Amino acid sequence: MLIEALGSALLGLALSAAALWLFAPRLPSPRVVLASGALGALFGAYLTQYALGPGHGTVTATLVGSALVAAVVLSLLLRPRRQSGPRPARRAPFSLPSRG
Repeated sequence: MLIEALGSALLGLALSAAALWLFAPRLPSPRVVLASGALGALFGAYLTQYALGPGHGTVTATLVGSALVAAVVLSLLLRPRRQSGPRPARRAPFSLPSRG
């Protein structure tokens, strides 16, 4: 159990470091990203253990579950890309015909 928790936390830190390397301009501060990745992976390990039940969970399944939850948590931190250049004019979804 301790090995799974440490492995999950390290996996979450590795995923968050990779996210910082790939998407640095679109993420908040590195502290927030690293903490979110580690905590998301620990929650994913707990959730996977709970879903599989006692005695049925393998280390591999726990690590896969923790990686998936950490990836979801990190994806929630991403901000949209900023568009460069002028923004196109926005059109109304429909317009009423003119009477005249």
